[in-house]
Amino acid sequence: MHSEIIKPVKKVRGGVKVSHDKNTKDMPVRRIEAPDFVTLPMSQHIGAPCTPVVKVGDTVKVGQLIGDTDKFVSAPIHSSVSGKVTAVKEIRTATGMKTQAVIIENDGENALYEGLEVPNIDTREDFLKAVRASGLVGLGGAGFPTHVKLGFKPDAGIDTLIINAAECEPFITVDYRECLDNSWDVFNGVHLVKEMLGFKKCIIAVEDNKKEAIKVLERIAEKEDENDEIKVMTLKSKYPQGAEKMMVLSATGRKVPPGKLPADVGCVVMNVASAAFLSRYCKTGKPLVSRSMTVDGSAILEPQNIRVPAGTEIDYIISRCGGYKEDPVKIIAGGPMMGTSIIDTHTPVIKSNNAILVLGKKDVSIKPETDCISCGRCAKACPLSLMPTKIERFARVKDIDALQKYSAMVCMECGSCAYSCPAGRPLVQYMRNAKAIIREGAQK
Repeated sequence: MHSEIIKPVKKVRGGVKVSHDKNTKDMPVRRIEAPDFVTLPMSQHIGAPCTPVVKVGDTVKVGQLIGDTDKFVSAPIHSSVSGKVTAVKEIRTATGMKTQAVIIENDGENALYEGLEVPNIDTREDFLKAVRASGLVGLGGAGFPTHVKLGFKPDAGIDTLIINAAECEPFITVDYRECLDNSWDVFNGVHLVKEMLGFKKCIIAVEDNKKEAIKVLERIAEKEDENDEIKVMTLKSKYPQGAEKMMVLSATGRKVPPGKLPADVGCVVMNVASAAFLSRYCKTGKPLVSRSMTVDGSAILEPQNIRVPAGTEIDYIISRCGGYKEDPVKIIAGGPMMGTSIIDTHTPVIKSNNAILVLGKKDVSIKPETDCISCGRCAKACPLSLMPTKIERFARVKDIDALQKYSAMVCMECGSCAYSCPAGRPLVQYMRNAKAIIREGAQK
């Protein structure tokens, strides 16, 4: 049966047109040599941090469990190299958060842990247990534990699986390469999740500027999906098309209410690389110990897509990409719209990092901040119909009641407001401050 490419059900409001700068789109992912040591934070996900289960002097191997917790919203941590534990200490992550970390000296042998086994999956519970054991978190940047996202009750009314291959931020191309280079893994992963959790509809959503990925995915859908159960959907190329709530609206026409999740309207959104990883894990039993990422920007000598062990320092990654072409003005973990600026290149990458951007003067222009001219462009750009200048005003005076009235907590911090502001006002920072003010008020 022919599987046609389907169009979005509903147009998403707001958003901005950003420069794509997909300079590495034609570069297959290259696996780099593991560093002399890795630093593995015990918090590589949204939720409770893990507790180290190894101590200084222990010998570990690739895939061996080194951190875990009994808290539900969390994901176990596994060693990405073989070698000896040299330290267990507190470090500061790229976000500024302090967490315990396990430092492992690499012995260069890359020896796999003998206890790794292909998971035996017969039931829904077996599958969810395997997902947790794999250590998988969202690979699109958010880092939410996947077993939690997929652990909905069978009678919850969730019928649609949406695979997010939009990759709408500039520069990043690893999801695009996943669609091209590991397309069979993508489809196998989608079928696996669909069969184990009983989804009635599956949609792989790709932005329309990724034509080769659409061709490859559609070709497999036509050849292998005899029951026409998986649809390939083309989305308009517009930021933040890849945000969960925006994608649910585009793919299904269902609007996620403020403060709710896609599951509340019958949908689950998974990153395309997460689906592909699940397929590989269920064949090999090897947990999530490395990830693909884009290294790009005008200050990097050799932009490319690479596969790196978790816990590798950013400084080492930059050196494996030729080093600096010019003095960097800014280094970002993630994309330019929602990524985190790095002040210490000895910071290790974690499971959710999908890019390192090394930006020179060409990429970075700091607009001088001037008075608001009440043009309304920020409100027009907001995908969630918020009023950023109102929230900015009340954040300045810490008016909690007004911040709640104007739904500051609904903001997903996409940065569209700040990007579109002609006055150069750091609106997204005010949105973050507003949410922090509300949380502090609730604690008091």
